[in-house]
Amino acid sequence: MIDFVEANKSASTSKIKNMTFFSLHFQDIVFYTLAIILLIAGLRVITTRNPVYAALYLVLAFFTAAGIWLLLEAEFLAIALVLVYVGAVMVLFLFVVMMLDINLDKLREGFWKALPVALPVGGLMAVEMVMIVGVRNFGADVVATPAARPADYSNTAELGRVLYTDYLLPFELASVVLLVAIVAAIALTLRDRKDSKSMDPAKQVLVKKADRLRIVKMDAVVEDAEAPAAAEEAK
Repeated sequence: MIDFVEANKSASTSKIKNMTFFSLHFQDIVFYTLAIILLIAGLRVITTRNPVYAALYLVLAFFTAAGIWLLLEAEFLAIALVLVYVGAVMVLFLFVVMMLDINLDKLREGFWKALPVALPVGGLMAVEMVMIVGVRNFGADVVATPAARPADYSNTAELGRVLYTDYLLPFELASVVLLVAIVAAIALTLRDRKDSKSMDPAKQVLVKKADRLRIVKMDAVVEDAEAPAAAEEAK
């Protein structure tokens, strides 16, 4: 019975993969749709003027990238992208952006002055990306089609095996770089500033009652009840 159900699932999956629309397979249509949405969302991230809208477009880009990873049968990476980046990092980023009340006018100052330097640098980076991620290195004749995997195949286990064997050194170096970044962020946040107020627990413990409370003797002042009446009569 189980074999019959698995056979039906594989048959239905193959039918969906073999469906064609305008001489394109169903997976190709889904890929091109997600890729177009991802490109538009990425462009809007860097072109929109409102930082909150930019963060929302980045969330959309993360979701579409997760969809492309699902097409590549990398379910673990897709779920990790949605849970970690969309569920935690982007929510925190949106909270910080909305709470900081950023002055956009100051951020835009000097933009056109940096444009003559930014355009050549951006063009050089684009040329390098095209040269690396191009047909020569990632073409259909260079990259082989991945073999079909059985139903019980776990890409999470395979990813962990490759990560902790073949790429162990880069993984450890990346963890060290992230640790240094965390320590640097904490050190920059905790720097001494004139407008910040801090408490010293050691001095608080040494404080005595006489330091907190001071009793001052003052002569009693009795208000004359006739003075207000005389002032009213004078008016």
